[in-house]
Amino acid sequence: MRQHLFFGRSVALALLLAAAATAHAGRSCESRAMTPETLAKGLAIAQRTAQALEAEYRKNGSQLALLARVGQDLSKYQLHYSHFGWAYRTPEGLWRVAHKLNECGTAQAHVYRQGLAEFFLDDMWRYEAGVQFPRPEVQQALWRFVTAPEQVLRLQQESYSMVSYAWGQRYQQSNQWALETLAAAMEPSAVQRRDQAQAWLKFKGYEPGVLIIRALSRLGGRMTAANIAFDDHPGDKRYASRIETVTVESVTQWLQRSQLAGEPRVIQ
Repeated sequence: MRQHLFFGRSVALALLLAAAATAHAGRSCESRAMTPETLAKGLAIAQRTAQALEAEYRKNGSQLALLARVGQDLSKYQLHYSHFGWAYRTPEGLWRVAHKLNECGTAQAHVYRQGLAEFFLDDMWRYEAGVQFPRPEVQQALWRFVTAPEQVLRLQQESYSMVSYAWGQRYQQSNQWALETLAAAMEPSAVQRRDQAQAWLKFKGYEPGVLIIRALSRLGGRMTAANIAFDDHPGDKRYASRIETVTVESVTQWLQRSQLAGEPRVIQ
């Protein structure tokens, strides 16, 4: 069922198809068979999301939105959404999502382009979508950026950690890629590297989410999962169990606070 268009520079088709079957983000990497119920629920939320996006396009001309999903239960960290990407309308009238996915069982991730159905066919924890529409000028900048294959890869880093440090460059998790891509889209000539994107985000007042993860949990995660690492976090914050990373909520709240986007909406 899962077919992804990979934004690769020189990747063979055989490698693409092999990797696509195990690419996930914002959910666990447990292998579960697709059931008729899972398929029906995924297609239903995809259809409702497409209808909402298209209605906004017809009403206000919106062609791009932040699109979030609930891939796993993060309530113990006071979080609801686990993963987001940039949904955009193609000239043919189709809605696609540019987002970064981790290759399960590895410390690598890549940028993919998917349809809405594929985006929600990942055995969600909850079949719900979070949508937030940026201001028109932000939409335009992001649309130009994410639809250009070379530009959308500008800040991609393959080394992945699910809890990568928001202000570090050793790893890059999925939400971090999407946020840094926003910075590059807004300042395409000035932002050529990840550190420059992060400097722009700091200047604009972005504040990362803070997860309280105790030492034993950090040790267990690092020993049992290739896609979890804590060694990029500053020692003083790590020893205080404060893990600063890019969460969906921290992004949506900042976008609204900075008046770069409107109020987030929920699609159920």
